[in-house]
Amino acid sequence: MRRIHSLLEERAVRTPEKVFLFEPGGTTSYAALQGLVDVAVQDLLAAGVRPTDRVVLVAENCAAHIALLMACSRVGAWSCGVNARMSPGEIAAIAERADARLCCFTTASSEAARQHAARAEATPAALPGVMYSATRAQAQTQPDAALADTAAIIFTSGTSGTPKGVMVSHRGLLHFGRVSASVRALNERDRAYAFLPMTHIFGIGTVLMAALTGGASLVLRASFSPADVLHALAHEEVSNLLGPPTMYARLLAHIDAEGVAPRFPQLRYVYTGSAPLDLALKQRVERLFGQPLHYGYGLSEYAGSVFLTRVEAPRQDTAAGHAVEGGEARIVTADGQDAPQGDTGEIWLRGPGLMLGYFRDADATSQVMRPGGWYATGDLGRFGADGALFVVGRLKEMIIRSGFNVYPAEIEAVIGRFAGVHLCAVVGVPEADGNEQIVAFVEMKPGAALDEAALRAQLVEHLSPYKRPARIEVIDAMPTTANGKLLKRELRARALQP
Repeated sequence: MRRIHSLLEERAVRTPEKVFLFEPGGTTSYAALQGLVDVAVQDLLAAGVRPTDRVVLVAENCAAHIALLMACSRVGAWSCGVNARMSPGEIAAIAERADARLCCFTTASSEAARQHAARAEATPAALPGVMYSATRAQAQTQPDAALADTAAIIFTSGTSGTPKGVMVSHRGLLHFGRVSASVRALNERDRAYAFLPMTHIFGIGTVLMAALTGGASLVLRASFSPADVLHALAHEEVSNLLGPPTMYARLLAHIDAEGVAPRFPQLRYVYTGSAPLDLALKQRVERLFGQPLHYGYGLSEYAGSVFLTRVEAPRQDTAAGHAVEGGEARIVTADGQDAPQGDTGEIWLRGPGLMLGYFRDADATSQVMRPGGWYATGDLGRFGADGALFVVGRLKEMIIRSGFNVYPAEIEAVIGRFAGVHLCAVVGVPEADGNEQIVAFVEMKPGAALDEAALRAQLVEHLSPYKRPARIEVIDAMPTTANGKLLKRELRARALQP
């Protein structure tokens, strides 16, 4: 069985001296990174890590983090990436749910990881910049041929509830790495800006696996900084820029606030994913870079994107393109039937990237799996006339108002076009009569103030009465995960406050 560490091993043989990682503190070649993996493997074995053991990686992006990912693959352990910026309680809960044998902390590159390591009374490892802490958990997963291909457990961001442990396969990651590299025509001359956390599927699949497959390099960063993005575009030969829509919104706001003139001499591919795409934002990004903003639809449960727009066929709308090789999708009604062409329904998926289930949670797995190997995503979408997928929103986020289904994305698109609006998000909160009240949160551009009367006039022009927000609240900054996903549950909680 081929595993993800084989990608690095092959590159270390073919182009050992080529620089793979460009970090603020220096560079790391393929061969040097392979050397770090060798050290990390010995650390894991010395700590008693065995195949199917879970190893929690409390990390921010750095060479040591990637080495640990590959070392877990070599040993046959299942890495469980946790962003070091999470709270101690959140990290402890994930380590307990993973029943981890070992926790690793990338202390040299992350102050947050160093603090977590100190709390855990971790000890230095042979791998430079890393500390380890053994846990009390000793239970192995019972042998199961269906789970033998597990590469990692990715805990969902918990944007709408308690995180679940998605069991991601080697097969799925290798498959998507090849698909993503092919769609982007990645090659050894490319450099991708890599701030997306490699504790998440976007960072592991779209960034790391694709780069290793195509032989590209990564301009690796532990976190997002608009100023650093602009510097890297101008001076570090970045050819691929990837991130969620909120990243581009923050970048545009920084450019407006600072009055800078961006330079991007090598940039040839711009991509966004992980959240619905607003047309107004897409158009602003395309005007900035003078090239298409590509878009895709994927999720942790599918080891990457299932739908992608194509370089040779850029789109003027916000469709997520067509299914990638091996991916299949259906739009399904509430009674489990295929929706008529053009109608909105739940997106069901299947294909080689599909998860192996939720870790030790058969009930949660059975709730989302359907006959025929289909996974019910909980996302709402529709197919356009040409078969392209339009993602409408989350099934759980759909608002019921006056007996009608209201999709937040439709309202957000209208608000997003209003002058001065930087980001917006719409949620529904229950009312005493069983209806849901529509509440819109708006983050304005730097220096801009909301003219609510003018915005409401625009809403009257473009939305039916039952779709118009009862309340519009200005917020300083939208709550997001480390990956840039909006935390609508936090907005909903705020909307419920008296």
